Amino acid sequence: MATLPISLDRGAAGPLYRQIVARLRTAILAGTLPAGSRLPSSRGLASQLGIARGTADAAYAVLAGEGVLLAQGSAGTVVSPHFAAPWVAAKARASAVARPGAHSPLRVPALRMGLPALDAFPRKLWSRLAAREIRRTGPDELAYPDPAGHRPLREAISAYLGISRGITVDPEQVWVTGGFQGALSLIASVVLRPGDAAWVEDPGYPPARDALVAARARLVPVPVDRHGMKVDAAIARAPRARLALLTPTHQSPLGVTLSLERRLSLLAWAAKSNAWVLEDDYDSEFRYMGHPLPALKSLDHADRVLFAGSFSKVLFPGLRIGYLVVPEPLTEDIARASRLVQLGQSGLEQRVVASFMAEGHFARHLRRMRSLYAARRAALAEALAALFGDRVTLELQAGGMHLIARFTDGIADTELARRALAHGFAPTALSSLAMEHACDQGLLLSFTNIAAAEAPAVATRLAAAMRG
Repeated sequence: MATLPISLDRGAAGPLYRQIVARLRTAILAGTLPAGSRLPSSRGLASQLGIARGTADAAYAVLAGEGVLLAQGSAGTVVSPHFAAPWVAAKARASAVARPGAHSPLRVPALRMGLPALDAFPRKLWSRLAAREIRRTGPDELAYPDPAGHRPLREAISAYLGISRGITVDPEQVWVTGGFQGALSLIASVVLRPGDAAWVEDPGYPPARDALVAARARLVPVPVDRHGMKVDAAIARAPRARLALLTPTHQSPLGVTLSLERRLSLLAWAAKSNAWVLEDDYDSEFRYMGHPLPALKSLDHADRVLFAGSFSKVLFPGLRIGYLVVPEPLTEDIARASRLVQLGQSGLEQRVVASFMAEGHFARHLRRMRSLYAARRAALAEALAALFGDRVTLELQAGGMHLIARFTDGIADTELARRALAHGFAPTALSSLAMEHACDQGLLLSFTNIAAAEAPAVATRLAAAMRG
């Protein structure tokens, strides 16, 4: 869009960027700026309002930190779909069951998968770090970013993976990407040719499958049981597959863990077949029972595993920053492809994340979120069990950001999800994630944005919605 429907009161107290933040947030929540609306560049906004570009940058940084805006690199900045106008009504309904004057966490569709606790993110700290990085911006930071990523961020990621995931990796093997999808697109452009077979978990993560289809790969759905992907079944069906994509630590969506026996079998197959394994390490940071599990990559002595992570689940999805650990044999090819495919991510966001990690805020944030999520998960499970009784079976795995609720009333999970959506909820029907192999019925319910005190009210509203 060419201009934004905002004006400033230059006589008001406080910095101008705060006015911009408030006015943009109001316009978005009112539907004046619907989801997907493209905003002018910070330079364009500065010209429109007659302000310094740094002021516009600061406002955009704050809103991106809140998940309101979504930076898309060269495609510009757009309004995040998580704050679309259709959900304003759901927010209003949620306030009716919240305590008077209390802040309700239901600013986003309740129970929606993949969203961290946006209400608990340290926005003030993030804004302060962003403002500091903006003030530090010099000529070098205005140049084209390194396609591989900001070097201090790559070093911070390398150190973090060594401590938390048991992966010893040189920063030169770490690439900063546009989230997990950016990493997957980069990998597909290097290791897959049209018609190559790629193993995928069934049920699994649809956007990942879609990206492989876009790369013209031939998908091989592999069933999943309580021990994870059935590696033997995959080898029997497509022994010459070029890529295996899986979530071994916390399978998406069933939450199970790939057994050690199957991990070793998978790695032996990859080494023997000269194939590649892409380990999607989504939400492994959140484990509530037992010790953290080592990554599959930590067992990879033949250097056949590409390891992908993202800050979307641990910080906020509006960042669109992920990372990829590349085996030594692929580094030159990935470097060449990254110059052609993604041209690097926003330098400002990368610098903020690097500071957030290097100064210890990241580790403290993860510890806080683990404790918060454990409490929220327990509260939602207790509320659902008390309300539905023996009409529901709840599956709580050792970790993750959602639970599975299997209802016994005979109504299809897709219908239950449709009814819930009409009332401002956004659960995912488990059956909708399967390709060929049945995984039974159930609703995937994220608990991350449901405050423990609000869990009984949310469960009551969900039950009413499911009755149609």
